[in-house]
Amino acid sequence: MTTTGSGSTYDPPADPDRGAAPAAASARAAARGHGPPPRADRRVVLVTGASSGIGAATARRFAAGGWQLLLSGRDRRRLEETASGTSAVLLPADLAAPEGARLLAEAALRATGRIDVLVAGAGIGWAGPFLTMPHTDIDRVIFLDLNATLHLVREVLPAMVAAGRGRVVLVGSVAGAVGVREEAVYSAAKAGLAAFAEALRQELRGTGVGVTLVVPGPVETAFFARRGRPYHRTRPRPTSPARVAAAVWDAVSRARDDTYVPTWLTLPGRVRALTPRLYRRLLDRFG
Repeated sequence: MTTTGSGSTYDPPADPDRGAAPAAASARAAARGHGPPPRADRRVVLVTGASSGIGAATARRFAAGGWQLLLSGRDRRRLEETASGTSAVLLPADLAAPEGARLLAEAALRATGRIDVLVAGAGIGWAGPFLTMPHTDIDRVIFLDLNATLHLVREVLPAMVAAGRGRVVLVGSVAGAVGVREEAVYSAAKAGLAAFAEALRQELRGTGVGVTLVVPGPVETAFFARRGRPYHRTRPRPTSPARVAAAVWDAVSRARDDTYVPTWLTLPGRVRALTPRLYRRLLDRFG
């Protein structure tokens, strides 16, 4: 079963435009925004995984701040719900497709001419023992949670660097910081995303483009219901998508490199780094 561990669902395609001609579909989607055409003086944010969960909440937070929204996901109906009351441009896209990242970036830049912030929130998860995980699901989680994000960032960055400004926001997970039992591949993908954020941040120093890694714990979304396993831990307690969205907004506003939601989730990673043996004993006891 596939679900988004960071809160945004990755739904089956419900858009009749998606399929054999994704480039044409993206172009048509850019022309079918909600409300008046984008204004050239508004800052632009591209949010992936905007159909629900963290992505949808983040889109609404940026809309409240007066930003122009470019919303991407696989479910047009749910994108329309997210965009309700805004002038958002809808860009349904399948980032699992071979040219998905390139086509999305091209459609976004055609729609508004620039991207000031990319919030990369699309992804999937898989829960269960690694020994029972099908090879096809291993590939899907790694590709969508890591590879597709890297390809999208690669497509968006040149315009940001040329403009001398911008920010890439990567939605990670505490699973990538500490490793979570029976979410081994998801943990690996999110750990890779964290390492990518650190390395890219160093490469972009002096360009005017920043990189933010947002690390949420469990989030109150359909994630646990969709994976067929209820959340059973007492700590950390699930937080709301709106709280994560507020952290994304704050991180962008303050140009922060990292933000944890809630903030105390920095502690497990510190314990692991300083005393790995103690950390593993605690992990064996409390999961």
